[in-house]
Amino acid sequence: MIGTSMSLADQLQSAADSGQLLSASLENINALLAASDNPVYRASIEELAAAGQWAELNDRFFQALKFGTGGLRGRTVAKIVTRAERGSAPEDQRPEHPCVGTNAMNFYNVGRATRGLVAYIKAYRSNARLDGRPSIVFAHDTRHFSPEFAQRCAQIAMDHGADVYLFDGCRATPEMSFAVRQLRTDAGVMLTASHNPSHDNGYKVNFNDGAGIVEPHATGIIKEVNAIKDESYEPLPESERGKLTLLGDDMDQQYLARVETMMLQPQLLEQPEAKKLKIIFTALHGTGGVLVPVLLKRLGFNFLTVPEQDVRDGRFPTVKSPNPENAPALKMAVDLADKEGADIVIGTDPDCDRMGVGVRNAKGEMVLLTGNQTGSLMGWYRIKTMLELGILNDSNKDHAVFLKTFVTSPMQDAIAAKYGIGCVNTLTGFKWISSKLAKYEAALPADILAKYRDLSAAESRAVRLQHSKFLVFGGEESYGYMGDDFSRDKDGNGAVVMFAELAAYAASRGLTVAGLLDEIYCEIGYFLEVNQSKVFEGASGAAQIAKLADSYGSNPPKEVDGSAVVQVRDFRKDEIRDEEGDVVSKEKMLFVDLADGRSFAVRPSGTEPKIKYYMFGRCVPEAGKQLSADELAAAKTRVTDGLASMWAWLEKDIDARLA
Repeated sequence: MIGTSMSLADQLQSAADSGQLLSASLENINALLAASDNPVYRASIEELAAAGQWAELNDRFFQALKFGTGGLRGRTVAKIVTRAERGSAPEDQRPEHPCVGTNAMNFYNVGRATRGLVAYIKAYRSNARLDGRPSIVFAHDTRHFSPEFAQRCAQIAMDHGADVYLFDGCRATPEMSFAVRQLRTDAGVMLTASHNPSHDNGYKVNFNDGAGIVEPHATGIIKEVNAIKDESYEPLPESERGKLTLLGDDMDQQYLARVETMMLQPQLLEQPEAKKLKIIFTALHGTGGVLVPVLLKRLGFNFLTVPEQDVRDGRFPTVKSPNPENAPALKMAVDLADKEGADIVIGTDPDCDRMGVGVRNAKGEMVLLTGNQTGSLMGWYRIKTMLELGILNDSNKDHAVFLKTFVTSPMQDAIAAKYGIGCVNTLTGFKWISSKLAKYEAALPADILAKYRDLSAAESRAVRLQHSKFLVFGGEESYGYMGDDFSRDKDGNGAVVMFAELAAYAASRGLTVAGLLDEIYCEIGYFLEVNQSKVFEGASGAAQIAKLADSYGSNPPKEVDGSAVVQVRDFRKDEIRDEEGDVVSKEKMLFVDLADGRSFAVRPSGTEPKIKYYMFGRCVPEAGKQLSADELAAAKTRVTDGLASMWAWLEKDIDARLA
C-alpha cells in the first residue's frame, strides 16, 4: 500500500512507474478528472489508490468504454464499491452512484453517447435535407440506474435540440423498436444489458428503421461519441431545445395489437386437449412482466406467473443471473410447474428480447430446450401452418424467407428447404437479420413504401408476398426470435405468443412439445448444437481473448479430434456471400468444417468478456427416408458423444494457444 501522505497524482505516477497501474489507465484517470469536477470521481479514485487496489483501477480505466456497433455495455456496479459510490445506500441495496471509470456504465459515458448520437443525427438529417428537429425514443429496463440513465439521456438530448419520446416506465426492447417505427423517429435508445449479470448495464441504439445500427451509421455515431471527452456542455437556448412526450398505454395498445396477430390459429384453444395446456411464465424481475401476462390473458391461454419474480428489481434477487438460457434462472418456474402440474415454463430476460423455455419429456420431467431447438420448432410450425392455411402456396412461397445466423442450427436450413422456402444466413446479432428486412422493405414500390408502416398485418404480408420478401420466421441460437417485421429487434413478447401456440398445437395432437420435436427429428434428421465459452475478465482478459481469436486466423487447425479439417471459413479476411449473393461484412469469426460432418465456429463476444465456441453435429436420414425411434435414440447418443469429445480436444488446444 502506498502511503496516503503522497498526493493522488504522485500515487498514480508511482504505481504506473512500478507497473502496477497501466499507462492507459493513468491516462484515462487523468482525462476523467480533467473532464469533470464531480466529487464522487476523485473520492473513488483516491480511495482505491490509497488501498493499493490497482487491479480494480485498471479494470475501470484500462480503456474508454467503447461505443461499439450496438452501443455501450459494461459494469455499472463495481467489483469493489467505494464509500463515495455507496453514498447513503445500505450495503444490501444498489449503490447511490454508478461505477466511476472510463470503462464503466455511468452518467459520464451515457452522456457522451447521447451527445454523440444527437450530433450524428443532426449531420445525417442535414445531408439528407430533412426539415425539423431530430427525434429519439428512450426506453429502459429494470436494471440498476436504467431509469436514471434514461431520464438523464432524455434531458441531454433535449438540451441539444432533439425531441424526445420517453416511456413512462420500464418496457421491452422490441416495443422501443416498434415505437421508433410508429413515431418515425430518427433513433431509439434502450438502457439495458439484456441478460447480463446484475452489475452490468448498457446503452443500445437502434436507427430510424427500428433496427440495431449498421454501417454507415455505426461508424458515424462511434466517431461522434469518441470525439467527446468532457462531461459538461452548454444547453441550447430554450427556444431551440427539444420537447418531451411521455409514452404509455396508447403505445402499449398499438404494439399489443400487432403482437396478437402473430398467433396463426387462435381456434386451437377451443380444442379440449389444448384448453388443458398450463403455462408457467416468469419475467425474471424484468420488463416481460409488463405485457406478457396481458397477451396470454387476451389470447385465452391458461397460465400462472412466478410471484416472487414478478417484482421488478435490478438486483434480480432470486437468481444468480437473469438469463433464461440457464437452468438455475428458471428453477423457481420449474418448481411451480411441478407443484401446479403445468406443461411448459417460459421465461424472458430483463429487457424481454430473449425467451427460454422448459417442456415435459417422456418421463414427465421438465427439461430446458436450447435456443436452436426452440427456434427450429417455431420455424417448422409457422412454415407448415402458413402453407396449410393458404397464406403460402406454390405461387408465392418463393417470396417467403427464413432468416437465421450462421451460428444457428443448420436444422433450420433443412426445414426451410423441405418446404421450399428460402433460408438466408447472416452474421451474429439481430441487427443483421433486421438489415435484411430493411432491404426487403426498400424493394417495395414507392407508393406502398410511403404507407408501409401503417398497413395492417394482413396488408403488410400481402404486399411483401407480391412485391418483395415475406419473413416467415427469424431467429438466432442465443434465444432471440422474430415472427414479423413490425418491430426490428428480437421480441420476447412475440416469442411467448409463438411458443405458446406451438405448445397448444402439440397438445391438440396429444403430444408434448418434446414428443413433437422428436417427430420432426425423425423427419428432418437429428441436429445438435453445443455452445461453450471461455471467460476472460478485465484488462488482462481482453488481451487473452484477442490473442486467442487472432491465433485461429494465423494458425487454423489442420485436424480436430482425429478428423481432418476440410474447410476453414475466415470471416475476417475471406469474401463470403450469403444465399442472396450479398457480401457478408467482415467479422472476427472462424468456421471449421470436419471430414466426419462435425463443425465448429469461434468468435469473441461483442457484449461480454468471453470468447464463444459453437459446435455442430448431425445425423440425417437417407433421401426419402425417416429415422426410426431406435435410430433416433442411437443418433442422439452418437452425436452428443462426438461433440463432447470435440470440446475436450478444443479445451486442450485453447490452453496450447494461450501458452
